[in-house]
Amino acid sequence: MARSGLYKSDVKKARDSLIAQGKNPSVDAVRIALGNTGSKTTIHKYMKELEEDGGSDGRQASISEALQDLVARLAAQLQDEADARIDALRLEYVEKERLQAEALAGLEKELDIARTQLKRTEGALQEEQAAHGHTREVLQRETVARHTADQQVADFKERLAENEAHRRSLEEKHQHAREALEHYRQSVKEQRDQDQRRHEQQVQQLQSEMRLLQQTLIVKQEDVTRINQEAARLVADLSHAQKALYDQQSHGRQLEQKLESLQAVEQRCQLLEAQFQEKDAHAEQLKVAAGEALKQAADTSARMHALELELATALAKLETQQTMAEELRAYMNRQDAPLANARVVP
Repeated sequence: MARSGLYKSDVKKARDSLIAQGKNPSVDAVRIALGNTGSKTTIHKYMKELEEDGGSDGRQASISEALQDLVARLAAQLQDEADARIDALRLEYVEKERLQAEALAGLEKELDIARTQLKRTEGALQEEQAAHGHTREVLQRETVARHTADQQVADFKERLAENEAHRRSLEEKHQHAREALEHYRQSVKEQRDQDQRRHEQQVQQLQSEMRLLQQTLIVKQEDVTRINQEAARLVADLSHAQKALYDQQSHGRQLEQKLESLQAVEQRCQLLEAQFQEKDAHAEQLKVAAGEALKQAADTSARMHALELELATALAKLETQQTMAEELRAYMNRQDAPLANARVVP
């Protein structure tokens, strides 16, 4: 493909190259060295101007072209180094971002697991608290029932003591009644013996006294009947008291059995309270683990922020290098401006 224009410097380079190779720098040879581009007339014109320019002008053009070539190579080298540095920073940032993303995903997964465990633990804790509350209510009711039973036992014991005292009083009264009856029988027997001994000496007195004694005997018989009835009533009361005593003893044994069962319930409540305390301790441990996971997530966020700052710094450096490269290109363009006037369109 032919060039759109040919420069004098290109012709000079091709001519100098042929001279260095020991070849004749003819128009055709120079055109072949230029890649078969440019017209022969233009090449001949540039070669003639180069011959006319001579030594000083050729040296000045050579220095300008060398400087331009040096600046171009420096610019290309700076661009290559900047591109390599940018690629390295980009790869490093991508790798760091990948590692941070993996670490963050792992931490988020651990955090999700910790949150799930925490929710499960909170649910178990709520269930344990509900069960503990129910157990406390049961314990409270059982405690009230126990206190009520204790009060009833105390009342029953008091009533039992009262019944025992009443029974003893009834036995004493019954014994006194028997003693009084026996004493009365003995006194009547003695009285009859005395009356019999005095029967012959005191017939008239006995007859008069007989009526009195008959009346007295009737009264005494009524007293004996009343005493017998009172004794029978006392015996019946004693039987009822003994039966009530037996019932109270049976009820007292039942209350003792109930107290034993209440003691078993109280022991179970104490065991449940110990288990509830263990669940509370386990829940506190899970809360601490969740706090540590959240702290690790915060540390990861801080590291990501630091990496973002490093990336921003690297981008700022890249922008600075690009600015320098643009300034260098502008300088090169300014250096190429005097040579642009020498360009000829073929």
